Amino acid sequence: MNKIVNLYDAKTHLSQLVDRATQGEEIVIANAGKPKVKLAPYREAAARCEPANLLGITFIAEDFDEALPPAAKR
Repeated sequence: MNKIVNLYDAKTHLSQLVDRATQGEEIVIANAGKPKVKLAPYREAAARCEPANLLGITFIAEDFDEALPPAAKR
């Protein structure tokens, strides 16, 4: 559940609010009753997937992008 805290109270109790956020609580900080920011626990970003060998290609010829030879006549 989100708890709304006034900016002045947040400044005076920041360390306590951070402790609560690390426990999983999301805290909304408001200025003059209007929500401005959300204090939430930090989560590490997921590891990026590197598509280097996505298709199993291990070799690309130097002439891979040259024009194809003309089609053989039948």
